[in-house]
Amino acid sequence: MEQYKVTGMSCAACQTRVEKAVSAVEGVDSCAVSLLTNSMGVEGTASPEAIIAAVEAAGYGASIKAEGGKKTQAQSDDSLKDTETPKMKKRLIASIILLIPLLYVSMGHMLWDWPLPGFLDGNHVAMGLYQLILAGLVMVINQKFFISGFKGLIHRSPNMDTLVALGATASYVYSVVALFAMTSAVQANDEAQVMYFMKQFYFEAAAMILTLITVGKMLEAKSKGKTTDALKGLMNLSPKTAVILRDGVETTVAIEEVQVGDRFVVRPGDSIPVDGIVVEGESAVNEAALTGESVPAEKSVGDKVYAATINSSGYMVCEAQRVGEDTTLSAIIKMVSDAAATKAPIAKIADRVSGVFVPAVISISVITFIAWLLVGQTVGYAIARAVSVLVISCPCALGLATPVAIMVGNGVAAKTGVLFKTAASLEQAGKTQIVALDKTGTITTGKMKVTDITPVADISQEELLTIAYALESKSEHPISKAITEYASEKNLELKETTEFEVLSGSGLMARIDGKIVYGGNAKYIKSVAGELSQENKKVIDDLARMGKTPLLFAREGELLGIIAVADVIKEDSKEAITELKNMGIHVVMLTGDNEITADAIAKQAGVDQVVASVKPDGKEAVVRQLMEHGMTTMVGDGINDAPALTSANLGIAIGAGTDIAIDAADVVLMKSSIKDVAAAIRISRKTLTNIHENLFWAFFYNVLGIPLAAGCYVAAFGWELNPIFGAAAMGLSSFCVVSNALRLNLIKPYDSSKDKMIKNPVSGILIEQNNKVEDRKEEKEMKIKVTGMMCGHCEAHVQKALEAIDGIDSVVASHEENLVTINNSKDVDEAAIKSAVEEAGYEYGGLL
Repeated sequence: MEQYKVTGMSCAACQTRVEKAVSAVEGVDSCAVSLLTNSMGVEGTASPEAIIAAVEAAGYGASIKAEGGKKTQAQSDDSLKDTETPKMKKRLIASIILLIPLLYVSMGHMLWDWPLPGFLDGNHVAMGLYQLILAGLVMVINQKFFISGFKGLIHRSPNMDTLVALGATASYVYSVVALFAMTSAVQANDEAQVMYFMKQFYFEAAAMILTLITVGKMLEAKSKGKTTDALKGLMNLSPKTAVILRDGVETTVAIEEVQVGDRFVVRPGDSIPVDGIVVEGESAVNEAALTGESVPAEKSVGDKVYAATINSSGYMVCEAQRVGEDTTLSAIIKMVSDAAATKAPIAKIADRVSGVFVPAVISISVITFIAWLLVGQTVGYAIARAVSVLVISCPCALGLATPVAIMVGNGVAAKTGVLFKTAASLEQAGKTQIVALDKTGTITTGKMKVTDITPVADISQEELLTIAYALESKSEHPISKAITEYASEKNLELKETTEFEVLSGSGLMARIDGKIVYGGNAKYIKSVAGELSQENKKVIDDLARMGKTPLLFAREGELLGIIAVADVIKEDSKEAITELKNMGIHVVMLTGDNEITADAIAKQAGVDQVVASVKPDGKEAVVRQLMEHGMTTMVGDGINDAPALTSANLGIAIGAGTDIAIDAADVVLMKSSIKDVAAAIRISRKTLTNIHENLFWAFFYNVLGIPLAAGCYVAAFGWELNPIFGAAAMGLSSFCVVSNALRLNLIKPYDSSKDKMIKNPVSGILIEQNNKVEDRKEEKEMKIKVTGMMCGHCEAHVQKALEAIDGIDSVVASHEENLVTINNSKDVDEAAIKSAVEEAGYEYGGLL
């Protein structure tokens, strides 16, 4: 998406006009203009020159948002800088200084007989000239309304300024005509006519209209500024300097000078300047700026650090990996900024109305003027009614109803660590009926952990774990890492091993304390330690039913015990899923694991439905089926989740997942917790409610106000509206809409106490697995032998490695049969398959 700055817009009608003009340019696929940030996002092949020319032809200005080069997004993006409010403040002060003496004469003297200076007392022509000059000066000071308004009229795109300009001009011109008529009455010494024409002056109305509209725009601008506080806060987080090491010497440089590969120093209390990796030292880092998580994250050698996070304690040396606009902070800023430049589907209602609103109001004003003349009212009365119609109508309230709420909602989400890429995704989240959750890395940690230690021989748990620690320390297998990490956390002694040997597909063997120790699956251990007892078989079966992988250990032909490992669910997964269900959302878990493991995890997590043994392309097929039953949100983190994330009504990527998954998703969760799925839905629901409130009051204000201004209620109720009060109402209407949107800052994303069930919850979904995806090419099947796989985790590792090869659509691996079945839609080089298997750490046995 190419981003542009647009100048000269004053209301929703301007926004609509620009969108229509740019959308008509050949090569433009989509265009969204934001009145809130004066920005425009354009997708397509059209050249920037053609787009800018179209905007200028419509009567506005446009320029490409400058690329920052090595600058950070925070330094290069000034689109939210408020340059208009200081100018309006000066105009307002000058207008008030002139308005006070004008009102003293026009209202104070005429209504309450306040005393006048000698040169005006009794001199009606002088009083008229006095008002003419002061009102004229106010009009000159606020000439921007007239320039913009009449320019829009000339380009056949009238806007809010057109309404103000026409109202003020009509009042002023009519008053000038009345002044000239009064001079004739003075010459004829007709005192009654002189007093009649004195009462026909609307000079104060012309000046007051301009002043009150400026007050309204000031209030609106200040409120709009608060809606972008979250984004401005992100932009201000980026540090301006960094301390880098050059030839062992610490040197402070500007942030723009930091290069990939530079080593930089971060002391306690310092802000981390760029994304990098820790190469020396350890510390706790406060990452609340990016994730919203207040608890500092522990960092040591090899861990990643991110720009704008705060080093809480220790001294660290880090190596820069991403700088400038490539940092995570800059990506977040760009994501939030892009969302502001897009448009939610609900905004189309206001857009359609805004496109015809101003011309319709001008027409109503003309009809009002003619109608009052036809019923016998004076020209002055008819003009007052027509001017009231012009100045009470407010297209801005309609135009701001949606974008201000979207911006505030997006800001609250960003502070929470939930990033909506577009306004449409923010709207869509609140309409979710079904949530499909990937298992590994989303519901579970995605990392094997020790869950059970069951000694069988006459040894303690600690002794069994110590033996397993020594044996597994020589292996790089995920199960081995789980055991060694657990033993290391327990501060157990690492004994020396000799004669270490890996038996592919079976287990490990080594000499420890002079004795041969074996570790592996049940089949392997039976071959070295004899048949297992019924009690031990029951333990193994029970562990398997709970989705755990049992690993057996034996020494010199004697079974020592069983250690189980599993990919355990995250601490907050069950709570998060319960919250989703309490909202009336149907929760489905998708996994490639077998049904036994899947059912065990599903039972712990509390999901409504589980779909097991799903191939990568099968996830997309399942999501398509779910979408037939309701609005479906897919949550995942892996490469093979990307198709499903793209296909779903809404795709949510876990922040710790792969770049491919994040790119494919509509929403990114920075904290990698599915509690943020519920938080995202709450924020969306509250934002949608706020938008509906804003649209209601904007429509209600105009539906009620325009007939009142036109005098429709005079006959029935005697209600009239002075043009001055109409102008005040117009100025306050936008302020009220923006202020209502600011209430969204009070949202508590993690408060589930006020969650409501959706009206039409989904249940009883029947999923037909192994369906072919529509438009899928004819597939070929290959079978290969792979040895070295010991568990479901190994199977997943092999599958992931092979699925990365172009042309391979799905992979099914079996560690029990040492068999891998590949489905491919085009020819794949066997050498690529062999290389992928071996790089994953397993042995390739050839085609079968």
